[in-house]
Amino acid sequence: MTDQEHAAQPPASGTNLPLDDQLCFSLYTAGLAINRTYKPMLDEMGITYPQYLVLNVLGEQDGATVGAIAERLSLESSTITPPVKRLEQAGLLERRRSTLDERQVNVFLTQAGRDMLARSKCLGETLLGRSGMTLVEFQALNHQIHALLSALGKTG
Repeated sequence: MTDQEHAAQPPASGTNLPLDDQLCFSLYTAGLAINRTYKPMLDEMGITYPQYLVLNVLGEQDGATVGAIAERLSLESSTITPPVKRLEQAGLLERRRSTLDERQVNVFLTQAGRDMLARSKCLGETLLGRSGMTLVEFQALNHQIHALLSALGKTG
């Protein structure tokens, strides 16, 4: 039996796959590796990974509510509030109470926030460069991960 044929065989009943053969572990360790790659650049910019994510959400939808930011990142609003407050203290965004619904707070990038978002473009470029993949391969992998997330979301 070839290595490829062996890899395609399911494990014997009652046995677990080795960690390296489990997709959950591969995705987990890939996430850790990505964060290690990003950390020096984020440290140089003076922001954390959660703050970077918030800036990216606002780059897609400036003026989003805290709840909408949390939903986009698949997090609870209470988890988003601290990085939003720190970004506001740093002058990268501002929060404004909605004029339509005082219970809602809209979050807007400042010019400094837009500049930081543009500066953070290097993270994705660095990750692509270190991956050894072409842009097409990188995009295909991302598409496959999104398809997996979508499928898991439908069953969960």
